[in-house]
Amino acid sequence: MVLDGLGSGLKNTFKRIAGLGVVDKEAVEMVIRDLQRVLLQSDVDVKLVFELSSRIKEKILKEKPPTGLTLKEYFIRILYDELVSFLGEEPGTFSLKPQKILLIGLFASGKTTHAGKLAKWFKTRGMGPALIGCDVHRPAARDQLRQIAAKIDVPVYADEKTAEATAKKALKESKEEVMIFDSAGRDALDAELAKELKNLGEIIKPDEVLLVIPADIGQAARKQAEEFNKLVGITGIIISKMDGTAKAGGALAAASASGAKVKFIGVGEKSSDLEQYDPKRFISKLIGYGDIQGLIDKAKSAGFDEKAAKKIMEGKFTLNEFYEQLKSMQGMGSLSKMMDMIPGLSGSGMMKKMPAGFMDVQEEKMKKWKYIIDSMTEPEKEDPDIIKNTRIARIAKGSGTSESDIKELIKNFKQVKKVMKMAGGGKGLKRGPLARMMKQFGMGGGM
Repeated sequence: MVLDGLGSGLKNTFKRIAGLGVVDKEAVEMVIRDLQRVLLQSDVDVKLVFELSSRIKEKILKEKPPTGLTLKEYFIRILYDELVSFLGEEPGTFSLKPQKILLIGLFASGKTTHAGKLAKWFKTRGMGPALIGCDVHRPAARDQLRQIAAKIDVPVYADEKTAEATAKKALKESKEEVMIFDSAGRDALDAELAKELKNLGEIIKPDEVLLVIPADIGQAARKQAEEFNKLVGITGIIISKMDGTAKAGGALAAASASGAKVKFIGVGEKSSDLEQYDPKRFISKLIGYGDIQGLIDKAKSAGFDEKAAKKIMEGKFTLNEFYEQLKSMQGMGSLSKMMDMIPGLSGSGMMKKMPAGFMDVQEEKMKKWKYIIDSMTEPEKEDPDIIKNTRIARIAKGSGTSESDIKELIKNFKQVKKVMKMAGGGKGLKRGPLARMMKQFGMGGGM
C-alpha cells in the first residue's frame, strides 16, 4: 500500500486511543507523542507537526464531546478531522470539460509520465485527449511521450524544433477536447526555464497549470510550490511517485501548507495509477478503513460487471465469474491495492489468509487459468467440489496444462471465496467496528 510506514503508524495511534481506559492529560500527551513520531518519520516539517499537535490537544482537553459520543470516540474524530485538514481538507476539484493543461516542474519530477496518466484519466471518462511534447531539451522526452501515447492510443504533437512552435502547431491543428502540454524541467528553477514557461503560458493560455512534484522530496515540496506559483501561477499540484518513498506524507503536508491544492496523486507505474486526491478518502484508506468510492470509480473505468462484482463481495461466485472479475481487477491496478480499498479487508488479518502470491497474479498464469476453465463442463464451473482425480486428468489434457495447475486454481478459488465470506459480504459497512468508526467520524451513511 501507498505510505506503508505512515499508514501503519497512524493505525497504531488510532488503536492506542481506542484502548485508553481514561482520556486525561497524560493519556492525550502519550498519544500526541506517538503521532509526532509517526509524522516526523514521514518527513513532515517540525513546525507543522507541533502546530497540529497543539490544535488536537487544545480541542480534546477543552471541548465537550457532541451528544452521543464518548470522550474516547470524540478523540478519534478530532484526530481524523485534523489529519484530513492537515493534508488538504477539501479535495482539489477537476472538471470534465474541454480544456488546455500545462504540466510544469523540475527535472525528473515525472511530468512526461503523468502527462500520459492524465490523458488516460480523461480518456476513460469519455473525453478525447491529446499529448503535446514541449520538452525539446531532454533528448528522450519526445520519444517517451510518443511511446506513452501509442500505449493509450491518443494523438501526440511533438515535431517542431522549439517548445513555442510545437505549442502553436498543436493549438492550430488539434481537434481533441483536452490538450495536455508536457514542458521541460531543470535541476533548479533558473532564468532560462522561467522564460520558457512564461512564453508557453502566454501562447497556450492554459485553463490549468499543474505542478508535478515527486513525493520523495518530502517537505521541500512547499518551497517548490511557492516558487513556481510566483513564477507562472499554478492552479494545482500532482504528487508523483507516491508508491516508492517514506517521505510522501511530508510532501502532501508541505504542498497543503503552500496554499496550492493537490489535485492528483500518482500511486504506481501503470497508466491507470493516477487518483484524484481527496484527503478524507486518503486518510480513511491510510488508517485501514478502505476507500469504497475510489474502488467504484476504478471499477467503472475498467468496465466492471456490477452484478458479478456483488457476488464476489458476498462470496457467491462461480469459476467463470471468479476469472472474469480477476481479469477486470488487473485492469484497475494491482490486486493488493484493490484489497486495500475494501473495508473489512483493508488493514485486516484476513489479507494474510489470501493464497500466497495471489495478490500479484501474472498474465501468464491468467492465460493458463482461462484454458483450464474453458476445458471444464458447466457443472464443474458451478461447483468445483465435484472435480476429483479423473476429472482433473481430463481437464489437464484438454487445456494443455498440468494437474498441479488445476489444483492450484481450485485452491485459490476456494480460499478467496472463504475470505470474502469472512469479510461479511459488505455487511461490515453497516455494523461492527467500521460502523462505530463512521459514527465517530460523523459520517453516519458511508465513507
